[in-house]
Amino acid sequence: MLKRHMPSITALQCFEAVARHLSFTRAAQELSLTQSAVSKQVAQLEELLQHLLFRRVRRRLQLTPAGSLYLTEVRKILAQVEMSTHYMLSYGGDTEVLRVATPPTFGARWLIPRLKGWRMRHPNIHLDLRNELEPDALAQGRSDVAFFFGQGALPGAECIRLFSEEVVPVCSPSVMPATPFTEPTQLTELVLLQNATRPEAWHEWFLSQDRHTEHSYHGPRFDTSYMCIRAAQAGCGVALLPRFLVEEELAEGKLVIPWDHPMPSRNAYYLAYPEHVAEVPKVRDFVRWMLEQLDAETL
Repeated sequence: MLKRHMPSITALQCFEAVARHLSFTRAAQELSLTQSAVSKQVAQLEELLQHLLFRRVRRRLQLTPAGSLYLTEVRKILAQVEMSTHYMLSYGGDTEVLRVATPPTFGARWLIPRLKGWRMRHPNIHLDLRNELEPDALAQGRSDVAFFFGQGALPGAECIRLFSEEVVPVCSPSVMPATPFTEPTQLTELVLLQNATRPEAWHEWFLSQDRHTEHSYHGPRFDTSYMCIRAAQAGCGVALLPRFLVEEELAEGKLVIPWDHPMPSRNAYYLAYPEHVAEVPKVRDFVRWMLEQLDAETL
């Protein structure tokens, strides 16, 4: 962006304060500036944008349509600057940040419980977890390590296999019929909840039992497994989910398995990191930690 099109943070702060108070005087008081200085900053901003941001109507200040539009963008910018500053202030000089990308439901249900104790052992490595449905964040440099579900091959990355899974149909006990099902296609009577990340799941599940139904792809579609879990629990229908993600609900009786046919997935869960960072201490420490967690569970 050319420098002449880059307004100062001060100008943006002045504009936002005036827009919030609809008063140059009150904005100046808040920012500890003179009213003249605030007016000058806003005027320079209007000159840069070639749009009036305020107008006076019956001696009262109002935002113009252009001002309202710009205010939305300015607030995003100022919030991001403030958040980024707090982000840096929250770490000591010796602290490193490890950016971890994870599918949302996997992160909440499996990964987070296994991070207990990390901070005690590695006080200088701050974990920054971010939801990513696909491992693109790794290739695009938005993360240092990434968890993903797939075939275990990413260009330019080392992929460590963690574990496989099996999927099972689950629903709320409240939607179960009085008479038990006698064959799997009867589940379509409950409404098949679709997971957008696994559009073929129901078709493959029926196929694994030599069954076919025209309803395999019909039903409400949800972006994440967590949304499918909540929808099933609310009685919206039956969801096909990895068993390890719903162990808690099954144990508590919040969900039941209406037709007991577990289907092993062809894919597995992996931990990946770029090849060129394999020996970076923070990455090496995190990989070692995760493998220790897995080893402890197999003892």
